[in-house]
Amino acid sequence: MKRVANLATEAGAFRQGRKRSATRSRASQCGRSASAETRLRVSLRATRVRGLRENYFDGWVAQHYESLWPHLFDPEVVEPAVSFLADLAGDGCALELGVGTGRLALPLSRRGIRVAGIELSLAMVEQLRSQPGSSDIDVTIGDFSTTKVIGTFALAYLARNTIMNLTTQDAQVECFLNVARHLEPGGVFVIEVIVPPWQRLAPGETVIPFDVSAAHLGFDEIDVTTQNSWSHHYWFLDGETKTFSAPFRNVWPSELDLMARLAGMALRDRWSDWNREPFTSKSRSHISVWQKPE
Repeated sequence: MKRVANLATEAGAFRQGRKRSATRSRASQCGRSASAETRLRVSLRATRVRGLRENYFDGWVAQHYESLWPHLFDPEVVEPAVSFLADLAGDGCALELGVGTGRLALPLSRRGIRVAGIELSLAMVEQLRSQPGSSDIDVTIGDFSTTKVIGTFALAYLARNTIMNLTTQDAQVECFLNVARHLEPGGVFVIEVIVPPWQRLAPGETVIPFDVSAAHLGFDEIDVTTQNSWSHHYWFLDGETKTFSAPFRNVWPSELDLMARLAGMALRDRWSDWNREPFTSKSRSHISVWQKPE
């Protein structure tokens, strides 16, 4: 509680901070680096908070990311998300936290939106850089809960449960505070994340399968007392079994709303998916939009 109180104090101090210079160029306001040499910047000033100690999306996982999670790259999944985000960005700039291989950043950039990103895994960014159009996206290497980039943004977003990569409540609060620092007045923060699946846990059980198929077995191992979980994956590829496990922290919609309030933002919309289907008690995930005051 003392830590949350300290974060609330920081949020109050932040809201009284000075406005950025109105003379800053449009390029720098969009996270554009001063020179090509610094297009891929390593943020030495960013200090990691507890909750993101290790990069799990590196090496083999990064190299095979699209083939391991092909459904995420399906146009029926990507296009609604990109349209949703483009509508919110308008003629402003967008910042993706956990930009990864550019699954959303690249098509958003192709729509004329200036996109910048923060990413912990250099290997994921190398996959991004191998694709056409990636030179239009500035990427800063670092922990997205604390890393700072140049400029302000109309939109910041975290897709596909990435907020859960921060495995403590403190780290998740820090993320909201960091986003608020980067948003321009009236800017919005979007998160796509699952609803904690407690209702699907049988009494006394701790494991929930989320994919059982010929090519992949995936299940979550959950501790409801801490809201932490481990996701375990087994892929059966070319006669071999590949495994991958990573920790996450489940977070409730109401908890996210309070984190937004600590950062000076308020809930604007909540939907069950990118197509703006209503969010109900039966929704397994949500797309939430919080707004910074004008």
